[in-house]
Amino acid sequence: MNSLLLPTYFPSISHFAVMAQSENITFEMEDNFQKQTNRNRTYIYSPNGIQLLNIPVKHSKTLHQKTKDVLIENEFDWQKQHFKSLEAAYRSSPFFEFFEDDIRPVFEKHHNFLMDLNLEVLDITTKCLRMKLEFSKTTEYFHEAENISDFRVLANGKKDLNSFEKYTQVFDDKHGFINNLSVLDLLFNEGKFAMDYLKTQKLLV
Repeated sequence: MNSLLLPTYFPSISHFAVMAQSENITFEMEDNFQKQTNRNRTYIYSPNGIQLLNIPVKHSKTLHQKTKDVLIENEFDWQKQHFKSLEAAYRSSPFFEFFEDDIRPVFEKHHNFLMDLNLEVLDITTKCLRMKLEFSKTTEYFHEAENISDFRVLANGKKDLNSFEKYTQVFDDKHGFINNLSVLDLLFNEGKFAMDYLKTQKLLV
């Protein structure tokens, strides 16, 4: 499968399942930024249930701004808040401590552009998963993608209808299984078995 995807912030399990099942990956670089999508947000399983982690961005005065040009609003200490939230959610998970030092640099390094952060997140996360990541980038935008499986819609969580097999989650005794969260949820709970899970999940194409 040849797949077209949008780089997002600690992408969903569906996003990574596509990557794990693809021979070739292309990342969309020329799309326009859309608010309230996973371009700058991710969802984790907190002690109170599903929790949104949102990266604040500087809003452009122009109507259309490319995602690659979006700047992060670093006046807010969002990185510290996000890492604290991850600790509260996953400190007691089987593999949080194992991967903690690998992901911590994301929350300590200063990025100006959202796209640069998302690409680094992908690099770090694929290394944690021991997933070989080779990809190409688009150089122009096509509304309809030809000769490639178009998974750009996965960046909009509301339109992602994938449903996956259950695995053990930290607070599932309180709130039950929550489907298709950030891949971090899978990584911290399943560790080295996460890749096997991603390769075997059925995807809506």
